[in-house]
Amino acid sequence: MRSRRVGPATFHRLIAEHGSATAALQALPDIAAAAGIDSYAACPEGVAQAELAAGRRAGARLIRHDSPDYPALLREIPDAPPILWVRGNLGALRRPMIGVIGARNASSLGLRMARGLSQGLAAAGVTVAAGLARGVDTAAHEATCEAGTVAVMAGGIDLIYPAENRALADRILVSGCLVTEQPLGLEPVARHFPARNRIVSGLSLGVVVIEAAHRSGTLITARFAAEQGREVMAVPGHPIDARASGCNALIRDGATLVRNA
Repeated sequence: MRSRRVGPATFHRLIAEHGSATAALQALPDIAAAAGIDSYAACPEGVAQAELAAGRRAGARLIRHDSPDYPALLREIPDAPPILWVRGNLGALRRPMIGVIGARNASSLGLRMARGLSQGLAAAGVTVAAGLARGVDTAAHEATCEAGTVAVMAGGIDLIYPAENRALADRILVSGCLVTEQPLGLEPVARHFPARNRIVSGLSLGVVVIEAAHRSGTLITARFAAEQGREVMAVPGHPIDARASGCNALIRDGATLVRNA
């Protein structure tokens, strides 16, 4: 039988309607039957226990939505992840955060801006959050490894993507942490990246966009930030550089213009 996952919004609705996870699990077969899904069964306890054990072997910790260790700002968003897998130093999640995001094919000036801005934020006691992607994300993480940075992953906590950032991920773990809502062993595909982006913005007081094309995944994060009530900030760029078109449009539409930390 093909497995079906309960999404974050459905999870929170079920908890609100039934009062507890136990009661919600007991109600799921009837809910599934009413939706035309026959022979529905909740995940067997043994399967869940095996995943928890695999997480421990990977050096990860599972944080539930109702745990005091769960990031308070992230808990506020409507589709907050029911659980987070975390590796590294949880202290990085307790400091104020700013998301530093931007193009994967960033220019040398964009990468320089990402490093300088991130270092300035870290010096001020702010944790930099990003998505461990190539380009601006990588530059932001590299600049703040010693201070502690938060890398939000689109796949399982045991699978570093892109593979070239494995050494960077190891450096991040010393003072910062890796975070994901996805199960262990999950290879990230296109649909997982917007879900990751909402976590980057959800963790943060605001996001700074450094280079983004007119249609890019970076602008999805900016949209999530606006919907979540976070401040959207952008670094302006040259009008004829396509990598700056998204940032310039954000500023035109009301984002805060940013030149330094």
